[in-house]
Amino acid sequence: MKRIEAIIKPFKIEEVREAVVDLGIHGLTVTEVQGYGSQKSSTEIYHGGEPFAEPMGRVKVDLVVSEDQVQSTVRAILQAARTGRLGDGKIFVSHVEQVVRIRTGERDHAAL
Repeated sequence: MKRIEAIIKPFKIEEVREAVVDLGIHGLTVTEVQGYGSQKSSTEIYHGGEPFAEPMGRVKVDLVVSEDQVQSTVRAILQAARTGRLGDGKIFVSHVEQVVRIRTGERDHAAL
């Protein structure tokens, strides 16, 4: 199993959600996040003082999929989240050792 984390622009969340649901993936977690990427951030001047950097608001989408769903899921997120402008985000794919559904105790693929 693989965990896919996508950091995307907030206005793209509905398109990304629809894209992964179309693949038959129904479980995902969405978190509001802030951070810095290659676009740095917006710089503000506070009362004429030194400029400071404001983190950029983004949304993080987390989902766990089987090995055979990774490439199609990444492709769907890329297509749905891409605007072609700086700050579109990143996708991270990592290995998941185990999944346990708390309510039933089901494990791994049965818990997805």
